[in-house]
Amino acid sequence: MPAKLRLMRFALILWVVLSVASVRAADLAVVVHPESGVDSMSREEVSHLFLGRIKQLPSGVPAAVIDNAPRRDAFYRALVGRGVAEIDAYWARLRFSGRTQPPLRAEDAFAVLERVARDRSAIGYVDVTQLDSRVKMVLRLDD
Repeated sequence: MPAKLRLMRFALILWVVLSVASVRAADLAVVVHPESGVDSMSREEVSHLFLGRIKQLPSGVPAAVIDNAPRRDAFYRALVGRGVAEIDAYWARLRFSGRTQPPLRAEDAFAVLERVARDRSAIGYVDVTQLDSRVKMVLRLDD
């Protein structure tokens, strides 16, 4: 195979891989327990919860907010346009002032789904492809 053809083939494969990765990174679902009393949430409501500005779900239930460790960067970039370093600095300032605590951190999507499925007050996020019938999606972040 000529070198030029190999290079074009490699470039095409690289483009496909990067395109799929970027689409997947933005496909996130914010989830709650089906009996939480919440059917949908706005981006603003979710950002206020995950940034500690409010402490209750819209139904009035005190919120147990859960970060999905492997997806944190994609989530905060999609939600508020900030990377993990900026979010961590934000939480460091709040913790130092004693005002509030950051979200609980789950090690993966499975742990988020397990917690949300058993806790009426829990809210977290997972890839849309990982949704199951134990939880309810209240917001999709796909930008």
